[in-house]
Amino acid sequence: MLANVKPIREIEGVGPQQLSDEILMSTQPIVLRGLVASWPMVCAAQTSEQAANAYLRRFYRDASVNAMHGMPEIGGRFFYNEDLSGFNFSSVRVKFDAVLDALRDHQHDENPPAFYVGSTTVDTCLPGFRAENDLDLNLATTAPARDPLVSIWVGNRTRIPAHFDLPDNLACIAAGRRRFTLFPPEQLSNLYVGPLDFTPAGQAVSLVDFACPDFEKFPRFSTALEHAQVAELQAGDALFIPSMWWHHVEALSSFNVLVNYWWRQSPDYMDTPMNTLMFALMTMRDLPPAQRLAWQEIFRHYVFESDGEEARHIPQQARRMLEPFDSDTARMLRAHLLNKMKR
Repeated sequence: MLANVKPIREIEGVGPQQLSDEILMSTQPIVLRGLVASWPMVCAAQTSEQAANAYLRRFYRDASVNAMHGMPEIGGRFFYNEDLSGFNFSSVRVKFDAVLDALRDHQHDENPPAFYVGSTTVDTCLPGFRAENDLDLNLATTAPARDPLVSIWVGNRTRIPAHFDLPDNLACIAAGRRRFTLFPPEQLSNLYVGPLDFTPAGQAVSLVDFACPDFEKFPRFSTALEHAQVAELQAGDALFIPSMWWHHVEALSSFNVLVNYWWRQSPDYMDTPMNTLMFALMTMRDLPPAQRLAWQEIFRHYVFESDGEEARHIPQQARRMLEPFDSDTARMLRAHLLNKMKR
């Protein structure tokens, strides 16, 4: 299926000291071969899966994590059940070393159960790990200071359906191999996205099985593939995924570790636009067509093509919410909206 998919652009020879705003503010994905090759975690993984497993245990301090467990029949694909009323896996709260034990015990199974620990804060789960394995994203001088959320993802051979994230993402392969298939944001309608408010792991996902796509059921997916980009990464490599890009992730080894850095190019006080989408579904989607068009024009004027001119005719002291926001303004508006929704 992916034979003719365009490869993601690659940059060779970028080390931790060469990270730049050109890379970290790109609107296109970039593969950074060998970016974290010097990490001790990567060196352990290149020795053996057992060495990588043992290296993680050095930092374990009785932490519990949220883990996903699927039977061998799901083939590593964490997804919905047949009628989308539930999921094909169970979520449990377990000790992190129990996950490492399970990965070790099933390492040589031909068709193992699927184990996956996703989006777990490194400093909470493995204190001290970042002292030996970390990146400084603030080497560049022109961008605002980045304060990334640093998370770890651990599992065996798994498949995570295509989804998008709001933050920019620098994904670093610390052990194993992963294949990423990416789509630009405008491919939304061709990816056949499932429910927005009932999801396997927090983000809405494509319902297409990338291993065996049903083109009769999902015919426009063939168009999405024309715009897809793919890369296979090994331990030491990294991938920059811009905000809002759809990405399907396959872990290809029996022991895989990914460390990622998430950050937003916007102030901390800004809420997620997904809340706006949910509110718009409730308040605007079912309006008569002419009214929806009118609101489309209002959003264009005040939001999507805002340049400050829309409030220029109002005295500055009277512009209120039409003035540029700061944390205090955002807090007042949030309180105002919460009060309105209580009625």
